[in-house]
Amino acid sequence: MNPLVSVIVPVYNASPYLRETLDSIVASDYAPIEVIIQDDGSKDDSLAIAKAYAKEHNQCKVFTQVNQGVSAARNHAIAHAQGEYILPVDADDKISSDYIRLAVEAIDGHEQVRVVGCRARMFGLVDKPWDLPTFSHALLARKNMIPITSLFRKRDWERCGGFCEEDIYREDWDFWLSMFELGGTYVLLPIEGLFYRVLPQSRRRKAKQQKKVIVDAINRRHPAYLQKYLGGRLHYHRSWSRFLNAFSVDRQVGDFEAWEQGTVIYQKRNTLRVYQDAVIKQFAVPSIGRQIAYCFTSSKAKRSYTHALQLGSLTPAPVAYREIRFLGLFLQESWYVSRLSECKHTFNELIGHPDFPHRVEILQAIGRFTAQMHQRGLWHKDYSGGNILFNEDGSKVEVIDLNRMCPVGCHRYHLLKQLERLNIDREALTIIATAYAETMGVDVQASVDYAISHRWKKHVKQGITNL
Repeated sequence: MNPLVSVIVPVYNASPYLRETLDSIVASDYAPIEVIIQDDGSKDDSLAIAKAYAKEHNQCKVFTQVNQGVSAARNHAIAHAQGEYILPVDADDKISSDYIRLAVEAIDGHEQVRVVGCRARMFGLVDKPWDLPTFSHALLARKNMIPITSLFRKRDWERCGGFCEEDIYREDWDFWLSMFELGGTYVLLPIEGLFYRVLPQSRRRKAKQQKKVIVDAINRRHPAYLQKYLGGRLHYHRSWSRFLNAFSVDRQVGDFEAWEQGTVIYQKRNTLRVYQDAVIKQFAVPSIGRQIAYCFTSSKAKRSYTHALQLGSLTPAPVAYREIRFLGLFLQESWYVSRLSECKHTFNELIGHPDFPHRVEILQAIGRFTAQMHQRGLWHKDYSGGNILFNEDGSKVEVIDLNRMCPVGCHRYHLLKQLERLNIDREALTIIATAYAETMGVDVQASVDYAISHRWKKHVKQGITNL
């Protein structure tokens, strides 16, 4: 008896095409099959069409969920699937009648075969063959050449953790990398078995505009595969990755391995992730000009690590830093890792909140903390509200974002100018400056006057000095 194949069809607002797609599936010359239609919170009548179709064809089942994205829809559909083999088909595509039969013949009983695909044709906005390059692991590490409508075992989906439900734009590429991390080969059938509809709003087109997000996600999720087949990470100039990696020097200080792992908590120019009890800061790739400049200076990662050692208990404990330099000189990428801070509040929470619990004690602690930082010989160039952390009662204060620090002795202004970016009210600033002056053993009134009179020029210009 033939093994059951579960064809999964994630659906989101696909009413113009859904019936055509389902017709192509049930026209298959292979049996047995089941069709799992997973509605992803469609706002059109896709769900109604799917339910009506299921009444006409008993091999079809329909499930629905609130909108969570195509990866979640595929995962939920596969979770309901009873088949030994899985074939995803997008709700606007079509397959040939012989595709499932030939794919099962290629994989069934051949444990070394991980995935079976076929040749494809684009239709819709264009009408032409979809030229797919010859499969190799090294090429898959740089680009995807496997359409999502390919056959695989359900147990392999379970083993590799399913489709990534983060918004990484190329969840299909990510999934195939996860699959082939299990080992095995890929078989491309010589038939034109997939018909891929190209629409103006195609996700494939949108993904091309998210190159950085995609590359960063692949590096984060598949470092071992990339190391094996590219000799290192995937670069934004993907075709040059193996060449660049061959001439890159990867230097690490400290004991840490999960550089690309963890949950993203902040992502703009730099990226912050939390992994277990560590915070990983991945600095933005510098421009060519800055790469040259970094030949003669320390990276932000190294500076952060060095400053953390100097600050000691005044900052979350440093764990490690890492630099990748082309030819050992030109900085390409860098990371800094510290322990996760116990302090859950930032200075910004004190601004405009005079009733904040233990506010006076916290402000005093911040004043003393600032003095202690200077006593340890460091001046923070970005001593702003988001970079000062404290716990509930102010018994612990910490500073972060350590790459922009310099020795106290090199700053030509009075040390109280350190408070200029703390855009808080006069009373609070007086409390901070007083505690600072008492800790440093300098004149209190002079310190308070200086702190209040020196506001950051950007705040003064915008008229938001809060004084």
